[in-house]
Amino acid sequence: MCGIVGYIGKRDAVPILIEGLHQLEYRGYDSAGIAVLSDGQLRVCKRQGKVRELEAQLPKRLKGTPGIAHTRWATHGEPSDINAHPHCDTANRLAVIHNGIIENAGALRVRLEGQGVVFRSSTDSEVLAHLIAAMPEARLEDAVRAALKCVTGTYGIAVLDAMRPDALIVARNGSPVVLGIGEREMFFASDAGALVRYTKRVVHLDDGEIAIVRADGFETVTLEGGSTAKTPTTLTWSAEAYEKGDFSHFMRKEITEQAQAVRRTLSGRLEPRFHTSHLGGLELAARELLEVRRIKVLGCGSAYIAGCLGARMIEQLARLPASAEPASEFRYRNPVIEQDTLYIAVSQSGETFDTLAAVQEVKRKGGRVLGVVNVVGSSIARECERGIYIHAGPEVAVVSTKTFTCTAVAFALLALHLGRLRDLSSAQGERLVQALAALPQLIEGVIAREQEIARLAEHFESCEHAYFIGRASSFAVAMEGALKLKEVSYLHAEAYPASELKHGPLALIVPQTPTVVVMPRDELYQKNLSTIEEIRARRGPVVAISQPGENATPANAVFEVPASSPEFDPILLNIPLQLLAYHVALRRGRDIDQPRNLAKSVTVE
Repeated sequence: MCGIVGYIGKRDAVPILIEGLHQLEYRGYDSAGIAVLSDGQLRVCKRQGKVRELEAQLPKRLKGTPGIAHTRWATHGEPSDINAHPHCDTANRLAVIHNGIIENAGALRVRLEGQGVVFRSSTDSEVLAHLIAAMPEARLEDAVRAALKCVTGTYGIAVLDAMRPDALIVARNGSPVVLGIGEREMFFASDAGALVRYTKRVVHLDDGEIAIVRADGFETVTLEGGSTAKTPTTLTWSAEAYEKGDFSHFMRKEITEQAQAVRRTLSGRLEPRFHTSHLGGLELAARELLEVRRIKVLGCGSAYIAGCLGARMIEQLARLPASAEPASEFRYRNPVIEQDTLYIAVSQSGETFDTLAAVQEVKRKGGRVLGVVNVVGSSIARECERGIYIHAGPEVAVVSTKTFTCTAVAFALLALHLGRLRDLSSAQGERLVQALAALPQLIEGVIAREQEIARLAEHFESCEHAYFIGRASSFAVAMEGALKLKEVSYLHAEAYPASELKHGPLALIVPQTPTVVVMPRDELYQKNLSTIEEIRARRGPVVAISQPGENATPANAVFEVPASSPEFDPILLNIPLQLLAYHVALRRGRDIDQPRNLAKSVTVE
């Protein structure tokens, strides 16, 4: 959610920090701020609104180093200049930026007020600045460790001390912090995308670690003070991967990139010789996989919906009971963790707090868990230790498009792998391998017809509500289509199984409310035709996402998607719904890449 960035070295920190904040804008935020040491003085500027507004407000001659900067997504306290980060102690000696939530902030606030502290903001984060300043420890890193021992909650923090210009202190617990190693200079951020312009060598902090960051290097310790060893890794993506290029929006760029992204997901993983897939990251032998009796997929938002698609494919191809559940609810129902169940955690960022907490709950109870993530070295990837990287590449728009598609393809590979270990025949495996290999070209064909999909957006330009329906796997596609439309266009959209329409939702069908029907030409096609007739009888407009066939689909508008294999058709049927959401939002003048109230990486509950 919030973003942090910092720099220490010989260069002027201000332009580096501002550029870093721009790179973190995709995470979602409502205010931004910066703190630097300038001529021995702590200078703080912060403002509600966009980074460009903060940039315009900065004093023209502001220079200094080291420095820290922040983009805030409001939790405690409304968006405002005062509630923006950084926050300072009473003496304005310390500046602190914080991602996460301090759960015991109320009690700490009362304690500090009893000691004479006067708070300037209504945030939980300001507590940290005063708490660190109140610690008797002489060294800054010791004061930070002592303060954090008093804290309950999640945090990724950075501390700048005007009396200690040679070092910055950063720490993490549940909210990501990445260190960037330069030539006699150091960087840090909440996302490696803010660092890639300056360095490719990075270190990911683990929960409970503190780093003392100096221009010539860093050291890491635990909250108890014990030293920890970190091995740098190398970023594989270039700075250009984080740029829009000739596209007007990141969302459209990332939709367009999907064919190539799917090629990366498939690369080296199809085995035509044995008509199966190879997934080395699973690190589970065939014997271990054959012992699995059930699969449970955990994720949030689009990751959860991709998990619904994945569970369906696993049941179809491997004949294993499989289901998906929102990770945000999983651990709160005291789940029964079974030894013969394989748990799969899905997260685009690899930092989704609810999903990470679900992984930790499974592991605490002795369960086996795999990760399906996009970001190498992310918290969930490291916590799971094994799984599947989807290799979709950087996704900057808040809404998930190419990562959703690549996650579904990763599940298709897993379903094929499990199926061939069990009862899926060689002939069936050959058919599925060929279908997966053909997916990128089919995706390119759908995206090439973008203008046809753009015309469908006319049906949604003036409406206030929309419904999405589908049967079997197509219901998950409908769920994702409705989520995309509401996320990016702010149009109220709901998804229902088509079979449930007459059990309540049909009461809401009116001429002003379009219904999107996801209906491949499968064994349920005739039943979907009956559902369309029920809607049309009530004068409800229908937009159908279907496939070519002998008879025309009776709808107000139809977009036909080429057929893949029946098991993988949902992957293609989803593509036009992404473009539909984009063009509806474009017509409505929305902030497409940064929808209101949303964040790319949800690192708090």
